[in-house]
Amino acid sequence: MAIRLIVKDPDPVLREKSKPVTKINANIHKLLKDMADTMYDAEGVGLAAPQIGILKRVIVMDVGDDHGLIELINPEVIETEGEQFGPEGCLSIPGLNGDVRRAERVVVKGLDRDGNEIVIEGTELLARCILHEVDHLNGVLYTDLAEKVYRIDPKGGEA
Repeated sequence: MAIRLIVKDPDPVLREKSKPVTKINANIHKLLKDMADTMYDAEGVGLAAPQIGILKRVIVMDVGDDHGLIELINPEVIETEGEQFGPEGCLSIPGLNGDVRRAERVVVKGLDRDGNEIVIEGTELLARCILHEVDHLNGVLYTDLAEKVYRIDPKGGEA
C-alpha cells in the first residue's frame, strides 16, 4: 500500500490541464493502485492524478455502489442528461463544501488498466463524481462552479 500526499488548493498543479496517457505500463498500474490506496485512506469517493501532483488523465472512483472501484484512463464524457444540485467536497480543498449543479446522468468512456475501452454510465452521486474528477483533469475545481461555498464542521453540517 502506497499512500501519496494529496495536493491542496492553491497549489498551481491543480489548475493545469493533464496530458493523455499514451502508454499503459507498470508505472500506470502502480499509479492506479497508489491512487486507489490514497483515496480509500483519505475516505474519499474519487481522486484524479493531479491531486497527487501527476498531470496524467487518470481517475479512480468508488462511490460505494455496485460498480465498486472504477479506474479510468483518458476519460471522456460523451453524454449528459438532466440536472442535480447539491453539495460537493474535495480532498484537495479540506474543510469546505459547495453547492454545485451537475448532470443527473453521465456516460463516460475511457480505458481500463489493460488498455481496453470501457463505457460507464452513472447517475446521482456517481455522475457527480465522474464530472468532478474529469474537471480536475482540466484544471477546474468545484469551487469554480459552486453557487455557494461554505465551511463544514468536521462533525457534519455547515460551520
